[in-house]
Amino acid sequence: MKILVVDDDRRIVKTTCDILKIKGYEATAAYSGEEGVEKVRSDPPDCVLMDIKMTGISGVEALKRMKEIVPALPIVLVTAYATDDLMEEAKRAGAYAVLSKPLNFPMILSFLSLLRQEESILVVDDDPEFCKTLKDILTLRGFQVETETEPRRVMGHLENNYKLAIVLLDLKLGEVNGVDVLKEIRAKYPGKPVVLVTGYREEMANSIEKARKIGAYTCLYKPLEMDDLFRLIEEIRIKKLQNLLIST
Repeated sequence: MKILVVDDDRRIVKTTCDILKIKGYEATAAYSGEEGVEKVRSDPPDCVLMDIKMTGISGVEALKRMKEIVPALPIVLVTAYATDDLMEEAKRAGAYAVLSKPLNFPMILSFLSLLRQEESILVVDDDPEFCKTLKDILTLRGFQVETETEPRRVMGHLENNYKLAIVLLDLKLGEVNGVDVLKEIRAKYPGKPVVLVTGYREEMANSIEKARKIGAYTCLYKPLEMDDLFRLIEEIRIKKLQNLLIST
């Protein structure tokens, strides 16, 4: 992974880059917001660590310009002087988090490790054709995908693959109600994002309500709008990364 470090304090940039390189990352330096924006434009990194308060444009302004170039670019801002208003503006502009100096490097390294991890999606549906079609589409977008048509085997996937990040769970699995599968997942993996899927909006309304009360992330309706699904997957991934930075 390539990490861009942006700060007008050259000592901080050197220290941060040295630590990242020792840990196996490719680290590049920029010493102003303007230089950081140009480096994103010419050779986009996988992640940006950037100071908020710099000579020239601020880190928040640089973030906004970087997001115009690479909208999905993960950017973490750091500062010793952030006000609540500035932190709120940074988050609204798309910062994953605003961290205090000096940096907590174990936390940053955990974040980067998760960022580069290849996570999997489990599709649970009793229709093999639906499973195959969705797997083909998601695989083409670079996701690792597992499928399961048998509700009783769902927990085995979760137990055997720690990289499973999201479960797409159909609510009508033959004679099995998806809510029962969700309860089983919630009992053992309370933080696992489970997205409901159904083609029976009215018929399954009560089940959808029950599932939401026990922690289903949301519900999508067949036929699936793939752009909505891709946005949802990215939203879940971003929240997971942000929670790591906030809670560590």
